[in-house]
Amino acid sequence: MTEDKYQTIRHPLKPYYNNDSQVLILGSFPSVKTREYGFFYGHLQNRFWPLLEQIFSVNLGRQIQERKNFLKDQKLALYDCIYQCDIIGSKDSSIKNVIPTNLKEIVENSQIKHVFCNGATSYKYYKKYHEKIIGIKAIKLPSTSPANARYSFDKLMLEWMAIKECLK
Repeated sequence: MTEDKYQTIRHPLKPYYNNDSQVLILGSFPSVKTREYGFFYGHLQNRFWPLLEQIFSVNLGRQIQERKNFLKDQKLALYDCIYQCDIIGSKDSSIKNVIPTNLKEIVENSQIKHVFCNGATSYKYYKKYHEKIIGIKAIKLPSTSPANARYSFDKLMLEWMAIKECLK
């Protein structure tokens, strides 16, 4: 695959949630590495999983089922704002021709009370396509992407602790 050509890609993952999920964490669209891995935040340099491990004081491996069990135990749901788009590689800045995901199904079949967006792109598309339908204002968190070098791990953790606070 060449990195400089647009591809039309449909979201390959199902949303992850349970009936008792209370917090929905939304990305924009899965990266190439995530699509290869087969579950959310599969890029080894993405700080999403290390952050959650630190925030919730757990050690998780790379096994998808272990990560799903953790999410279920913590009442966390994961998905993305975009169902299909034209994109170059994994570059959020290249996204165009967006078809949004159906978040209503998740909210109607869970206990979602809080929505957090992982980065500015996710937040932008949540505001544009989902907020009015869902009726929950999202909180924008700094992206855990390795491309977001502006934020140190410690700075990210301070911001992302808001998720744990919602679950008390």
